[in-house]
Amino acid sequence: MQEIDSNLKEKLRIDNNKLSKRIIRETGKAIVDYNMIEDGDKVMVCLSGGKDSYAMLDVLMTLQKRAPIHFDIVAVNLDQKQPGFPEEVLPTYLSSIGVDFHIENQDTYSIVKRVIPEGKTTCSLCSRLRRGILYRVANELGCTKIALGHHRDDILATFFLNLFYAAKLKTMPPKLVSDDGKHTVIRPLAYVTEKDLIAYAKLKEFPIIPCNLCGSQENLKRKQVAQMLRDWEKESPKKVWNIFKAMAAVAPSHLMDKNLFDFVNLKPTGIADEDGDKAFDQDNFADYSPLMDDDEDTHDDNSTTSPDNALNAAPKNKLSKTISIQKLF
Repeated sequence: MQEIDSNLKEKLRIDNNKLSKRIIRETGKAIVDYNMIEDGDKVMVCLSGGKDSYAMLDVLMTLQKRAPIHFDIVAVNLDQKQPGFPEEVLPTYLSSIGVDFHIENQDTYSIVKRVIPEGKTTCSLCSRLRRGILYRVANELGCTKIALGHHRDDILATFFLNLFYAAKLKTMPPKLVSDDGKHTVIRPLAYVTEKDLIAYAKLKEFPIIPCNLCGSQENLKRKQVAQMLRDWEKESPKKVWNIFKAMAAVAPSHLMDKNLFDFVNLKPTGIADEDGDKAFDQDNFADYSPLMDDDEDTHDDNSTTSPDNALNAAPKNKLSKTISIQKLF
């Protein structure tokens, strides 16, 4: 019995190590792929008290120690004055891990509850209020990047919400310029699955603070789409990864947007093009590996690919001002 317990503990240790390495590796790859963090940056890590933002802060602090460039981190929490919010939890935790932090106190909760009728979705107004406050705080703290904790599943859900309800092919990009034109917003967890973040939060025992404003709304379209994606993943994990990968492999000439491709003036050139349309061919869909190109399937827990090799897929010209792949791990 003791030997069985010992074997189980060793398996758990190995699984936890793989989980940590995978999350750090995928975060590092996303940072390099989209040039999210550069030498001298001051990154404002938006910390809500949920599993995703805790994990983002934890991983960025790890990468900060390993990176050959210098960047600063300040964790920022917006205390929206929700009833029963345990305001001592975040300061206690952030002090214990030795990170600079700022708590911004703004009663957006009362505004949202006053303006939005009972039973209606609060997310839109809450998000606008929160965004404006965080932009102001970023200016005051001298931050050059604003890091949000959205993960792969958030990005996929946003894609389908836009597709189903807004008739747009659009999602949360890993990096963007804010709507006021003054800030660079990054999503370092863009390649990380929610399933991994749930496991990581349990492993790290983060002091999770539930959101009583938006988290309590059970009939949100986002939750319905998220359930659809979970069902698809049970059916075929690679289907979901392929959808995610497709957002970075867009062929404008094979869609219908006249603003992205000049269909009006399109004429034959007489030059063969392997990527051109094969109008009479039967569809042939390759069995893509998740996320990584070619044969690099680093999302397989049994993969022997090292973190260094997995991340070396990033173009070398991105490494001069970004985190060096070879020294991250």
